[in-house]
Amino acid sequence: MSWYAYCLMEHQTLPNGVRARRPFLLEGIQGVNSAPVMSYPSGEFAVIVSEFDRATGKLDEKSVLEHARVVSQSFRTATVLPFRFGTIFDTEDAIRQAVRSNRRTFCESVERLRGKSEMRIKLTVRDGSLRAAMEEIELPDTVGREYLTKLREKASRDRERQTKARALSVQVHKLFNPLEEEVSCKKVDADGMLLDIAHLIDTKSIEKYQNRSSSAAKQLKNCRMVVTGPWPPYHFLPGKVRTVAGDS
Repeated sequence: MSWYAYCLMEHQTLPNGVRARRPFLLEGIQGVNSAPVMSYPSGEFAVIVSEFDRATGKLDEKSVLEHARVVSQSFRTATVLPFRFGTIFDTEDAIRQAVRSNRRTFCESVERLRGKSEMRIKLTVRDGSLRAAMEEIELPDTVGREYLTKLREKASRDRERQTKARALSVQVHKLFNPLEEEVSCKKVDADGMLLDIAHLIDTKSIEKYQNRSSSAAKQLKNCRMVVTGPWPPYHFLPGKVRTVAGDS
């Protein structure tokens, strides 16, 4: 039997966490494929897992929601380091080895993220001035002057979109003043783009952050803003933690 992993948290924050030396059931939580969820202790940490049969178990869109629910429920009471969806350890030793080999990174990450939450902003921008920049430039199949001309035009429009996105993200940063941020931008239609912004904030300031959203929406012209959270700090994990797995 393999183990499906959801997240890692400090052992002492769990019920019976200080005394437990063997996996114990977490009451009231169901995981992937409705499996019971357990805490697997390893040193000062615990990996939140459920049993998973590779032969009969399946991972689908429902599993994504089940994974996120377990992480969110764990996050209500403690700092968590979420594992990526689909992380499966084939043995108990693989779990222990993952914790041992990444212990320093885990310790630093938990310390940095303790008392922090992630808020997300989806900013849809529809501005008439963006229409030309949003038009895609088709590169010709041939080489030569025409190809180079189109390539330069495409690069120019990409820079124009990036400049607009950077200006908006800076404005949003000033309005919300987060501790850290991560921003991605993509085209949504012929004259619009979507900025997906993740902010790391102190959990104690969530209400203050949410109160700023109404005034921010008024200042961001030609934009539709949706604010969600608090979430576990998915966007603020170091790469080593995000990719940890046994055999996944």
